[in-house]
Amino acid sequence: MAADESTATAVVTAAEIARFAGVTRAAVSNWRRRYPDFPRPTAGTGTSPLFDLAEVRQWLDRQGKGQEPSGEVDLWRELRAQYGDDLTAALRGVGARLLPDDRAADIEPLADSATTVVTSLVGDRGARPLFEGLVERVTTSTARSGGEPMTPARLARIVAEFATLAGSVTETVDTPSPRSVYDPACGMGTLLLASGPSSADRYGQDASSDTAAVAVLRARLTGGSATVACGDSLRQDLLPELCADLVVCEPPVGVADWGRDTLLLDPRWELGVPPRSESELAWVQHCYAHTAPGGLAMLLLPASVAYRRTGRRIRAELVRQGLLSSVVALPSGLASHHSLPVHLWILRRPLAEDPEPTHIRMVDLSAVDPEDLDANGVAPTQEQVADVPPIDILDDDVDLTPSRYVIADSSDYPVEYAALRDEVRRLALDLIDLLPELPAGPGRLDGAPVGLSDLVRGSLVDLDGSEPTSLTDRLDTDYLRGFLRSTANTRRSTTASGSYRLDARSAQLPQMELQRQQEYGAAFRHLAAFEDRLRQVTALGGRASALAHDGLTNGALLPPVDPKSRKARQR
Repeated sequence: MAADESTATAVVTAAEIARFAGVTRAAVSNWRRRYPDFPRPTAGTGTSPLFDLAEVRQWLDRQGKGQEPSGEVDLWRELRAQYGDDLTAALRGVGARLLPDDRAADIEPLADSATTVVTSLVGDRGARPLFEGLVERVTTSTARSGGEPMTPARLARIVAEFATLAGSVTETVDTPSPRSVYDPACGMGTLLLASGPSSADRYGQDASSDTAAVAVLRARLTGGSATVACGDSLRQDLLPELCADLVVCEPPVGVADWGRDTLLLDPRWELGVPPRSESELAWVQHCYAHTAPGGLAMLLLPASVAYRRTGRRIRAELVRQGLLSSVVALPSGLASHHSLPVHLWILRRPLAEDPEPTHIRMVDLSAVDPEDLDANGVAPTQEQVADVPPIDILDDDVDLTPSRYVIADSSDYPVEYAALRDEVRRLALDLIDLLPELPAGPGRLDGAPVGLSDLVRGSLVDLDGSEPTSLTDRLDTDYLRGFLRSTANTRRSTTASGSYRLDARSAQLPQMELQRQQEYGAAFRHLAAFEDRLRQVTALGGRASALAHDGLTNGALLPPVDPKSRKARQR
């Protein structure tokens, strides 16, 4: 637990709440949605909220949640012990136990110990909630370890809501409820299964046979079905005749070798052959090629796809031909594998009788707190929308970034800027109190180092959470995490490309008595609180600066006037 319970301002993450309550992160998310009295975040960001520890403890005591058995955690450890890092195989093993059939014959069956835990959890929670909780754990663990990106459930829900709202968001002619849904890069099926009505026929394709099998298992656990082919959709389209009413996709990002040289004459390139560096635009055209007349294609794309010069010719064709209905800028941090902004492109294949579109709808939700999207839905306000004539987009850049066209109401600038400035001042005043005073040390640490791998093998440290956690009262968690961030350990865990992934084999920390560990742990907690507050100040300061610049240049705000200058002018 990364907070001092005796400190009034101690804060914890949702992952830490899950650990000391003995449940999964999905259970904590469910509590936040189901219980109106669950403590509100006191710090952090929309994607990484922080909660007051005392409030959380009191809530858990009132609800009796803190004493629940940690069956999900026990199962996760059993699966790790049996399958190692092959987490999709672990999911298939659980799925084969929940839904026995011949299709899982190639999967190693669950060990008896894991089977016992699964049986108990199914009786308590049900098969589908258990399996979905494991899927969320795998998604989080895979993103943290730098594995294959997977669409988080939260992002899939946002896309599903926009699919439902598509008529009002895009202002196209009425689009009937889709009878078929297709995802050509479906992974474990999160986006495919969240989109469209439950009665829709679902089709998918994925390059991994394991993840494709998990998608089918998830569909069966909902009482439905899905047809999922295995193969790379760009290089080997295994459903060439399929035209779906709704196509959804979060394609792989930044893939240099996507097969362009062998696909130059492919009939899917209705808008032109995608440049080698624009694999995302290849996926856009693949999705559109599989969209039925009157149907929608909805793609989650990096914000840079909207303005990169190499893709402007294809973007121009999307606009000229009236295929692009809307672009929605979503808040940063929603993707599982990066914190960059994400755009949702909505394309519609017109019917023969459709009138020529008069505009493209731009929606800017980039400044919205993701928690607000969860609580209030994704329907944009009038101030967040701009209907842009195609001629206004078809310049040398063909920039599809919504913020370029959505202009805030100038009457809101003074109020919003004053509020942001007051908040920045308040947070900045707290910074100096959070930064601990640290006296001079001897320049070295006594005690022989101990390897993290030895602590893990001895069941003293758990690496399955978002951060390493102590499993014994002889080792302070904050001391452990603090020393794992040392320069030496960071250097060992940083690859030549600059990406960081904790190397448990070589990481080390010094041995010392528990009381001394706790002293270091307290210092590291104060530093963590300082860093979090600094991030808040930086984010709010950036918003205040951008708002001030826009307000000064559009007439909504005026520069400060020196009193002496004002008096001189009055004379």
